Amino acid sequence: MKNIANFLFEVGMLKRTPRTGFQFLGSGAESVAEHSFRAAMIGYTLAQMDGQADVGRVLQLCLFHDIPEARIGDLNYVNKKYVKPDEEKAVEDLARQLPFGDDYRSTLLEFMAKETHEAKLAHDADQLEMVLSLKEYKDLGNRYADEWYPFSLQRLQTEVAKQLAETIWETDSSKWWFDDDHEWWIKGGSE
Repeated sequence: MKNIANFLFEVGMLKRTPRTGFQFLGSGAESVAEHSFRAAMIGYTLAQMDGQADVGRVLQLCLFHDIPEARIGDLNYVNKKYVKPDEEKAVEDLARQLPFGDDYRSTLLEFMAKETHEAKLAHDADQLEMVLSLKEYKDLGNRYADEWYPFSLQRLQTEVAKQLAETIWETDSSKWWFDDDHEWWIKGGSE
């Protein structure tokens, strides 16, 4: 049980592990845990839209894909030009401690290999999470978001993700809550 408790503490580190790419964008900040949560929701959505994928497997891949960052940190694309983390060692070290270590290892290896349909959807969910963040920052006036978007778009592997990315980029990120119900926004629901 102690190894399970330690695993859950390790996962908790992701709440305090910052995503580092935003420093180059000049605005925005999020933790790896925040990113992983939305990526999992995106993965679920993509798998449902796809109709052929194992939804549970896509969710598992998304939830687990950044757990090694509790040990190695989040390296942005500039960092990755110069630093080569030993992600496989981080995966193996944790896997040896877990009673479900074989499942954890196979999940991470599947994600890293990018070969299965589910892994491709999980990778697309990871990229779409960045697309959503970029669109939110663009809508708030960050002019660099437009420059980053094409790179995220080119990393997408599935048609469903490419279509969703285009729709995201065309959609005002505040329209989900600030709709056209002018009367409600004036009176606030009171008569």
